[in-house]
Amino acid sequence: MNTLKATTGLNTQHGLGLIEVLITVLVLAIGLLGLASLQQASIRNNQSAMERSMGVVQSYSIIEAIRADPDSAKSGRFNIAIGDTPSGSTFPANTLTMWRSELTQNLGAAATGSVDCDGTSCTVIIQWDDSRGLAGDNTQEIMTEVHL
Repeated sequence: MNTLKATTGLNTQHGLGLIEVLITVLVLAIGLLGLASLQQASIRNNQSAMERSMGVVQSYSIIEAIRADPDSAKSGRFNIAIGDTPSGSTFPANTLTMWRSELTQNLGAAATGSVDCDGTSCTVIIQWDDSRGLAGDNTQEIMTEVHL
């Protein structure tokens, strides 16, 4: 007597079923969506960090101009408030006009800055819109104080 069992396919499995493939695709899609969200957050935060770096560079650029003409700074010719517009054709006025133009070029249309020199110390404030950054405020501000 031969006791070999015939395999009819009821107890064996060959390959993956449709449900397993669909579950695998679903898990993979959720993972890729999470990765895309992480990439988007990274890009937004990198943009915000780049804007902060540009703000520091712009504050140093006006400080170097102030150091080039300390007598004008001590007499208040570099002073400008956030809402004011520089006027005139002097070195301080031309420098402030160019500086404000560079701020809007590098940090957006809402970017502006102020300079307040009082004797031998100057305070430079730069403001811009950082609402695109994650948890960013509408107004970001960098304040730099220097002594002449």
